[in-house]
Order: sequence, then C-alpha cells, then structure tokens
Amino acid sequence: MPTDTITKPRHLSYAPSRAARELSLKRGEFDLAVQLGHIRTLPDEGGGGRRVPRSEIERLRAGEGFPDSLRKRVKTVGATEGAAVMEVSPGRFTRLARLGMVGPVTFYLNRYRAVVWLYLAEELQRFAADEKNIPLLNARMQAGLRDQLGEGVDLRPRNWRVRHLASLLLQAEDPWESAGAVAAFLDPVQVAEVVPDPYERSHVNRFRPGPPAHGVPGSPAAQLTERIMTADYPDEIGWFRAELAAVVTEARKHRPAPRPTPRPALRSAPKQSHPAPRATTAVPDGPEQSRGLFGRLRRRLQGPTEL
Repeated sequence: MPTDTITKPRHLSYAPSRAARELSLKRGEFDLAVQLGHIRTLPDEGGGGRRVPRSEIERLRAGEGFPDSLRKRVKTVGATEGAAVMEVSPGRFTRLARLGMVGPVTFYLNRYRAVVWLYLAEELQRFAADEKNIPLLNARMQAGLRDQLGEGVDLRPRNWRVRHLASLLLQAEDPWESAGAVAAFLDPVQVAEVVPDPYERSHVNRFRPGPPAHGVPGSPAAQLTERIMTADYPDEIGWFRAELAAVVTEARKHRPAPRPTPRPALRSAPKQSHPAPRATTAVPDGPEQSRGLFGRLRRRLQGPTEL
C-alpha cells in the first residue's frame, strides 16, 4: 500500500540523509524506520527517490520522548544480545529463531560472508514477556521441535522475506508495483510461468526491486544475498506464485500493461520513418490498490511460520 501518493515541493520535504539528521537517527536506523512504516515518505517529483515531508518530521519530533522513543522502536540486536534481552542462552535463542518463533528484521554479511541476522529488541521483549512463551524459554523443547532442528530447519530467511515484502509494499504506488514486489521473491522462471504474457511480465519486471545491496553486483556476497531473497520452500514458492497471480489480475483490471499499438494498414500511405510504439494511457491510481494482498500479508506476519 502507498504511504503517500501526493508529491510536494522539494522545499517542503527532505532527502533521506537530511531527514535522518533532523530525526537524530543514524542512516541505518532511518532506513529501518521507513521500512517498518514508522516514517512516512513520498515520491520525489524529480525522480530522485523518496523524500520525507516536513510535516512528518514535525510530527515525529513532537512525539513523546523524542528521539529516544523513535530510536527504541528501531533498535536491533544480534543473537548474543537478543539472548540477553530474552534471558536465555545464545544457543536457545538461535534454536528459537531457526524454528521461526522470533523473526529477523534485517541482516548483514560479515567479513567471512556469513549471514548475521538482526532482530527488533522490542519484539524480543514482548515475546519474552508473554506467559504463553515461558515453556519455550525455560522448559525442554518438545520432541517435534527437536526433530525439526535435527532435520536442519532454518526459517530465518523465510521469515525475513515475509517482512521484507511488507516493507516493499509500503513503498508501492500502484498494483503493478505491488506485483513487482511479489515477483522479487521468485526466480525468473517462476515469474514467466505465472505471468506468461510478455508485455505484462515486462511491466512487472520494470517494478521488480533487487535484493538489498551487499557487495558488488555479481560478487559472491551479492549472489548470497540474491539466494536469501528468493523463496526456496515449496509451500512458500506456491504462496508467492498465488499472490503474484492474484495481484497481476488486480493490476490488469486497474490498468492494462502497456503494449505496442499496431499501425493500421493504409493502401496509399506515404513512406514514413518508423514511429515509436505508443503505450496505453495511464489511469490515476486509487487508494484501494493491493489492499487484499497487504491484508493477507499482515496475517502472515502475525504467524510467519504458517506461510
């Protein structure tokens, strides 16, 4: 869903680097706050990326406890610190994360190209404070969960993909962009099977975002990040395929994908230079776009292991 579809004069909005300074946030904290929907952005009328309205800066600065309250909402921790937050051993924390009980919000690659997952500290605190989770924190794990761990289950990449899709949908301005966001988690072969029309597929791919930047394109680090971005569980792939088909159907009704208009055959038409293909006219987007997908995704986020 869009966060704001109205462009405003540049002097009434800030570029991300300036907005981060105005909000007393590090750039990484700012980016995460935008991804989580804590900071509203709007498209740059000059095509230079997204900007933050000055009114949004003022709203956040007027919030109670600013800036500490905002920083707290985006504070991330690794496995060791996360274990301390939940008062469990690092080993148990990792097992809970692999089982999908707690989900990462972002990740980075260390110098050895190993994936380091990061978690929202507030979410871990809420998980630990919930009485229903006490057996998971203190008691011996159930045999079924131990069996899953023994089989090598690791739902951390899967749960990150669900959350990252939510972040991409927050920035989507119309259903075709939402379709591109969903397609980002499928390999090109899967996308081609779901969207066989070449013009629609080209339009979807136009809005398909790449994985988070980690390393030079084509490098081992970038390839690893691309693998993390791509769904790999059969039921997960099926879910993304079904959602892509549904969102493309919605986008098609909203506005057909551009395609060349054939020239009429004229008997005595004078010789002309080859004209550029003419695309269909875009229709202004409405506020109801992709609501169905976003609602379904929200339910998935409430139970990520059920994806």
